Amino acid sequence: MKGHSERASFGSKIGIILATAGSAVGLGNVWRFPYMAGENGGAAFIFLYIACVLLLGIPCMVSEFIIGRHAQANTARAYGLMGGGRGWKAVGYLGVLTGFLITGYYAVVSGWCLQYICASLLGQLNGAPDDIRTYFAEFSQNPVKPVVWTVVFLFITHLVIVRGVRGGIEKASKMMMPTLFILLLIIVGASCMLPGASRGVAFLFKPDFARVDSDVFLGALGQSFYSLSIAMGCICTYASYFNRRTDLAASAVQISVIDCVVAILAGLMIFPAAFSVGVNPDSGPSLIFITLPNVFREAFAAMPIVGYVVSLLFYALLSLAALTSLISLHEVSTAFLHEERQMSRRSAALTVTVTCSVIGALCSLSLGSGDGLQVFGRPLFDVFDFVTGQIFLPVGGFLTCLFIGWRVPRSVVQDEFTNGGTLRGSLFGLYFLSVRYVCPVCILVIFLHQFGII
Repeated sequence: MKGHSERASFGSKIGIILATAGSAVGLGNVWRFPYMAGENGGAAFIFLYIACVLLLGIPCMVSEFIIGRHAQANTARAYGLMGGGRGWKAVGYLGVLTGFLITGYYAVVSGWCLQYICASLLGQLNGAPDDIRTYFAEFSQNPVKPVVWTVVFLFITHLVIVRGVRGGIEKASKMMMPTLFILLLIIVGASCMLPGASRGVAFLFKPDFARVDSDVFLGALGQSFYSLSIAMGCICTYASYFNRRTDLAASAVQISVIDCVVAILAGLMIFPAAFSVGVNPDSGPSLIFITLPNVFREAFAAMPIVGYVVSLLFYALLSLAALTSLISLHEVSTAFLHEERQMSRRSAALTVTVTCSVIGALCSLSLGSGDGLQVFGRPLFDVFDFVTGQIFLPVGGFLTCLFIGWRVPRSVVQDEFTNGGTLRGSLFGLYFLSVRYVCPVCILVIFLHQFGII
């Protein structure tokens, strides 16, 4: 197609893996996964999660890879080009919209991480448990500080995006992902050396399948879906920068392995420390901003300097994880405006940064003094989270599976899967069966369960 030869692309295989893995690895791994594991029995949940990544995550990721690389275009255009109809292009537009909305409210929580880096540096997280709780409540409801940090985080993301695919996204990923792993391993080491930490390790690796029920299974299925950034437009957009030699199936497996390893390491970082001070591992979403500061304070009470460093590194880790994901989310909308509205990359990126800053500010204010920023009695932040996470993502994933499994000719899908017949593709039959039947059914079950229908 016209312009394909001039289209930006990743420069190396490691760049492809690290950038795409960075898209998948985010707060969902470091924050959501540990508390989900805590609420659902630890090891049993982890085993189910890994099984669901294999069953659902990898086939869905490969499907988005196929769409993006085949079309060599932004997510909205990719579905239209491959599907040959406006109806399917709407699925691409849904992916772009989802990524855009998530960028806005995701930046709010990302900004909180920056605030907590500063708070750790200044020693403001060393008070009594009630003081920590009060600190978070006062900060998150402040009309100015969270908004400022939201804009700062989006500006940092902007600086990466404007430098393009190779000079910005790929280069940043090559620096940030290894750093993220190093920080993670340092904190895991410190956590696992605490007295009583072995109970936390056992909690993560000794399964109690008696606790497994339909809710645990569906929770693991849903977490695998959200953790891998399926249906946000990120995977499809990044795949449009892949070259024809990229082994899509192998890349999906490698990225999924990295994603699972980070999630498990996050558990090893949190639960040994939590068990060492007798904190319940099912602390819910408040885990990283209320529970963990208290855990670090108590666990390292005999070594305050170590506790200070661990707390600082932890929130630096969170910020890096958030940044790698936010870069990919931002790129979805930037690529769309650049290609569909013929805007320069700089102008497209600036437009996304400014509009998402406004969305982020409104979402942040809705958690505090912005009483008018509510829909049906719920803060705008929660509405965005619910609409994107509970409706748009499962619907987008479901339609993508139908698109690849039933709309696109099997020969086209197989050609992309095997790189034009240059790869054996021995697993293609299993993949196609999964994306045609297994994945749509699983996603539909998740969707119906979320609304209490089943």
